[in-house]
Amino acid sequence: MAHPPHSQLSASEAIDRIWQLMDDIGICMFITWDGERQRARPLAAMADRDEHAVYFLTDVSGLKDDQVERFPVVTMAFANTGSNKYVSVTGHATVSEDRAKIKELWSPMAKAWWDSADDPAIRLITVKPDDAELWDSPNRFVATVAMLTAAVTGSTPAVGDNKKVTM
Repeated sequence: MAHPPHSQLSASEAIDRIWQLMDDIGICMFITWDGERQRARPLAAMADRDEHAVYFLTDVSGLKDDQVERFPVVTMAFANTGSNKYVSVTGHATVSEDRAKIKELWSPMAKAWWDSADDPAIRLITVKPDDAELWDSPNRFVATVAMLTAAVTGSTPAVGDNKKVTM
């Protein structure tokens, strides 16, 4: 069986694309470990490349805060299925009550969960990415044609760039 071609992207280009896709997609499955199994839930992610961080506003009543404090390595999985673009990022997370950062990140979307940025139940999760993997197809049609061709010919589909990088 043929191996998929290596990405034409350099590591630097892949890192640029990863930050761009995290920002564009915006929602990720945030995956923690509870000591026995992985737990995943969708969260609104705010990627800030200049600070090399991905931020999340969360509520103190959720279990994820305790899981992050006990097991700080987390995974964030971003997917834009409409255009076949996927990013998986692993990093170290911390939980804080950084009121200034919470106010900076406050948005109308957050108002659905809390009355204001001053709500004492809001916590900030900060993830510092360690490594990531990118799957970036030009578009769904290209990916579909490549997969159908591969199925007929017995080859491996070339559906775009795939790159693993250290962040």
